[in-house]
Amino acid sequence: MSVVVPCHNEMGNLSALVEGIHRALGPVGLSYEIVVTDDGSTDGSWDVLKELAAADPRLRAQRFVTNCGESAASWAGIQVARGGTIVTIDADLQNDPADIPRLLTALDRADCVCGTRLGSRGRGDGVVRVASSRIANWVRIRLSGDDVTDAGCTYRAFRRECIARIRFFRGMHRFLPTLIRMDGFTVAEVAIANRPRASGESHYGIRNRVFSSFVDLLAVRWMRSRAVRWEIQERANP
Repeated sequence: MSVVVPCHNEMGNLSALVEGIHRALGPVGLSYEIVVTDDGSTDGSWDVLKELAAADPRLRAQRFVTNCGESAASWAGIQVARGGTIVTIDADLQNDPADIPRLLTALDRADCVCGTRLGSRGRGDGVVRVASSRIANWVRIRLSGDDVTDAGCTYRAFRRECIARIRFFRGMHRFLPTLIRMDGFTVAEVAIANRPRASGESHYGIRNRVFSSFVDLLAVRWMRSRAVRWEIQERANP
């Protein structure tokens, strides 16, 4: 399996994140790798990643020339990931790596499993961030018709085939479960922890959680209304 991590200015969290992933997956007994994409960090994150990778053959790191955003960093990591199962997790340590085994277990009943922080948001985020997330989720559910309760949470596990026909666009990380469902796969949710940020600064607020994603939401709504799923019944001379 592959744990894919987008990273932007998270120098103070990377060592603990990698250690936490190893601690969570060690008892599971699966072969795994960690793929981190540095999204043009300016705080020394890349130096930390190079140092960690030099001592850890299961850690693979790549760096963007310029900052391209979370969707691009996540997608770039997914493209080079080697695992048949992919887990995406933020680098800010608000997602607890200890929840990874729970996501993997839930893949027994769904093709894609999304973490939801509805029961834990208040323990890890301030009032503004909680409010902006609730507004964004309410708007997304009303306009998209999808019932994923915490689309802003990108802590997910899914089978590689779920993203085989998905095309990248800016902001797609918020809508990945909807896009996966549109291709006929099943999606489930699992409650996860939401921890306070220990280092660095949040990159999100009302402006980029609600307003910046609104156009993307309209595009996804249009895609959903026009989507056609097809399946080959049989072939001659395949």
